[in-house]
Amino acid sequence: MPADRGQDASSLRLIFDKHTAVMMDERVTLVNIAFRMLGCAHEAEDVVHEAFARWFALSDEARREIRSPVAWLVRVTCRICLDQLGSARARRERYVGDWLPEPLPDDSRWGGTGRNSSGDPAERVALDDSVSMGMLVMLESVTPAERVAFILHDVFDLPHTEIAGIVGRSAESSRQLAASARRHLRSDRRRAVSTHQHRSIVSAFRNACEHGDLDTLIGLLDPQVTVRADGGGKVRAALRPILGPEKTARYFLGLLRNRFARELTEENVNGCPGLVSHADGEVNGIMAFAVRGGRITQIWVIVNPDKLHAWKGSGL
Repeated sequence: MPADRGQDASSLRLIFDKHTAVMMDERVTLVNIAFRMLGCAHEAEDVVHEAFARWFALSDEARREIRSPVAWLVRVTCRICLDQLGSARARRERYVGDWLPEPLPDDSRWGGTGRNSSGDPAERVALDDSVSMGMLVMLESVTPAERVAFILHDVFDLPHTEIAGIVGRSAESSRQLAASARRHLRSDRRRAVSTHQHRSIVSAFRNACEHGDLDTLIGLLDPQVTVRADGGGKVRAALRPILGPEKTARYFLGLLRNRFARELTEENVNGCPGLVSHADGEVNGIMAFAVRGGRITQIWVIVNPDKLHAWKGSGL
């Protein structure tokens, strides 16, 4: 968050009443909601900043009439996100190459959803998975209303009676939206491996890349493996998906021959084992992986420098 925003927030704590101070303490949760909606950290920050700005623009009398300021902020944050999601498709049609969600390092800020552990586990998505690259990419394929209903119910445990007012539907329609998104997302979660096996396969991938071992690389890849790269037009990146084991293996070996990655380190990316590329002491790329049935099925490469701020210095 920019320093001036932090100063503004500190000043506002002193000016406004106790309810407002409580709301400011909920800011992390609001940013968590917005990030899962939008897949972009700085857009999530902007949305929450706008939601607070709308609260502070209300008259004292209007604020006093709001029974739950935090619930009001959640509704406003989600409605702004809905507007953003509605226009995102048009914006991304102008994006150079593939648009991918922002990769995040391990950080406690992105784990606080306030969700409890009750309910049928078969109807829930694991908390750690709610910000995984695979999940965020899959969420791009559902409608904005489905995305909002799913995230608020399955991740943040809000009842459908509250979600209904946000998406402008009945509670039953909200329930159906979340169920539709859940079915769509669950179809890609079959054959998922344990974190230990995922990490072992990513480690083997790194070793094969560093040793130029083409055959081993190909053996780690699913026959239908796909690579998508996001350079955003800022740096050179594949503009179209790379398909198949041999093309994928040669692509990554080519990156290392061109000294794109002078060092690869194994780090968690959005809560899952991944790789971080370094060149000249700077992070210049992030690789996230989906592993199914013991092989790598998807690789997402993010090299757009605008999406790497969280990996440099103090992060967001």
